[in-house]
Formats: sequence, structure tokens, C-alpha cells
Amino acid sequence: MQVYLVGGAVRDALLGLAVKERDWVVVGATREELLRGNFREVGRDFPVFLHPETHEEHALARLERKVSPGYRGFAVEFGPEVTLEEDLARRDLTINAMARAADGTLIDPFGGGRDLEARVLRHVSPAFAEDPVRILRVARFAARFAPLGFQVAPATLALMRVMVERREVDALVPERVWQETEKALREPQAAEFFRVLRACGALQPIYPEIDALFGVPQPAQWHPEIDTGLHTLMVLDQAALLSPEPVVRFAALVHDLGKATTPHDEWPSHRGHEERSVSLIEALANRLRLPGEYRDLAVIVARYHGIVHRAFELKPATILEFLERADAFRRPERFAQALLACEADSRGRTGLENVPYPQREYLQAARAAAAAIKPSTEEITALSGAKIAEHLHRRRAQTIAELRQRSAANDHSAR
Repeated sequence: MQVYLVGGAVRDALLGLAVKERDWVVVGATREELLRGNFREVGRDFPVFLHPETHEEHALARLERKVSPGYRGFAVEFGPEVTLEEDLARRDLTINAMARAADGTLIDPFGGGRDLEARVLRHVSPAFAEDPVRILRVARFAARFAPLGFQVAPATLALMRVMVERREVDALVPERVWQETEKALREPQAAEFFRVLRACGALQPIYPEIDALFGVPQPAQWHPEIDTGLHTLMVLDQAALLSPEPVVRFAALVHDLGKATTPHDEWPSHRGHEERSVSLIEALANRLRLPGEYRDLAVIVARYHGIVHRAFELKPATILEFLERADAFRRPERFAQALLACEADSRGRTGLENVPYPQREYLQAARAAAAAIKPSTEEITALSGAKIAEHLHRRRAQTIAELRQRSAANDHSAR
């Protein structure tokens, strides 16, 4: 029996990155041998075991054979006769198909080390085309390693394009699409995930609402980049700089979906796109069965980003009404996330990436000042429920007005 460190741990160590988890392949052993060694079996579709001391995953070397459509349509073969190279051959990318022996020897039958040096994401074999999830995985790895200069190999991108043309992506189930998307949204350059999907033609069948934004013009006065699709990915780039939270990044990504449904004769204007965006977000959320926190934040950002951008132009009463509708008093953390997504929207424009966005600080201060206003014991005793609410609303609006006056005075003195 021989045990090899495989996959991401080998890859990341060679890149000089921190190794977060280690996976092992066991060659020349049987299920019974591992059980006798006090390994705990956890695999559902094939033999995977947890080490009795380290609890790291150990899998018996295996082969996979395509038997039906979809990413689950594989027959798995395993046993002591399966070699390490055969096990590595079934993996997606060459940089993930390396192993390290117990004595430190690197086993690299498919040139993964060479591709690491060349910063290339390349498929191991034509068997790559048998699993449509690999399209999502390659796009996700592109988002992870883009800061290091990695690019998808032209031949791999061409193979992904063929898979799309053959409608392999139709077999992807919503849960797996979202699982890979959420992971991609956590990566350093999350927008690269969507750029790669678009480059191979997979964005349209997987995220048609996002794909439809490309080619839709916006007023050059406000959007020097003009194209709404380009703007959308620029916004996601900015969101990734502003926040590590995938929920913020997702809200930034989908905030303008409604612009794709603007009648062409109204271009480049997009009146009413906010509510159209909300409808599309809700439909997307239902289709992919998104967690509620993603749907809810995205809806708030889509519906109110224009109001946030115009914050300094609005009357205090309008600001207060917005805070109430956005549920900012009960959900201050979510409100802060929404403002980050709105800032990303403002910065996600050509030449405006570094322009200050004081609206976020102002609205945060307005929310905090208004939230601090509470009815006194005397007011609660003297007023009815409706009167208390009316009185509280008036006091909060006055507080926001005073904050606005102080902000204007400070701004004037700073000049």
C-alpha cells in the first residue's frame, strides 16, 4: 500500500501558497485494509476514508467511466490494481493532477508543474469534456489564480466551447451551479469567473440575465464604458476590492439586470430599470434556489441604488423614508452591505474607479443618528401608538436635517 498527497495541496505548495487542506490517494489497497487500519468510511459514491488521527481524506485510487449524460453519469471503478497515474488522469486540470510521494518525490505525468510555471490552466485529457461541472471549475480557478497571471489555455477554452455547443451545460443542476458560483464570488478576482464563462459561450445558458447585458448601451455622460455588461463586471471588480463578502459581490453583480429589458428605442436611457431588475433577481433566485440573504440584499441594492447615489440631493424626509423601506433600523448590517454594493456601482465606471463616495458615510451616519432617537417614557405615556410613531418619525427627520446641515457646513469650511 502506498499513500500520495494529491491535488490542491501539491499545487498550492509549489505556488508558495498556504495549504489549507490535504487530500490523499491510496494505491494498492482495498477497502477492507483501510477499515482494519481504523479508517472511517465517509464516501457515498466511491471509497473515501478519514484517517484515524489526522482526519484527512484518503481515497482509494479509482477510474471513472462515462455511462450517461450529466455530471453524475459516471461509473466508478476502484481496487488495488488501479495505478496512481490512472487516478491522476481522470482529474480536470494538469495543475491539479500532480502527486507527492512519502519521500517527497513529485509525480507529474501530465506536465502540471510546467503549466504552473507558464501560468496556464490546461485540461488533462479529452475526458474533460465528459463532465460539464468542469466548465464551472475552470472558470472558478481562473478567478482564484488571475492575480498570479493564470489564463485558460486556448485548447481548453475551445474544448469548453464545444461542450457548450453540444449543450452539455443543460445537465447542470441549480444547486451545483450556485455552489460553484458562490465559491467563485469568494475568489480574489470574482469577475473572471463570468468573463471565462462568457468567453466559452456558457454564460448565456447558465446566466442568461447577465449575458443579456452585453451590448446594451448606457449614457456616455455617466458611463464612459457605455456597455452595460462591461460595467457590470467592473462593478464586481470594485465590490471585490471593497468587501470579501460574497453576498455583497453578488448584489453588485445583479443590480442592473433590468437594463437588458429596456426597449431599444429608449436606449441609452433606462427609466424604470430598478423594478425590472428586482423581478429578474427574484426569478433568478427561484431558478437557482438562492439563499434568502443573497436574494434580499440584491433586491435592496437593485431597487434603491439610484436613491443612494443621489443621497445629498434628497430631503431629510425622503432619506428617512428610504431608511425605513430598506429596513435599515432593524437590519443595520445588511444596510451597510447594501451601501458597499452601491459604492461598487459608482466606482465601476471607466475613469471613476478612485472617485470618493461620501454617500455611504453620510447614509450610515443618518441611519445611526435616526436610530438613536427613541420615544421617552413621558411620550409613551402621553401619546397613543399612532401618535408615538408620528412623533418619532418627525424627530428622526429633524435629526437627519441637522446632520445634513452640519455636513454642509463642514464641507464649506474645508474649502
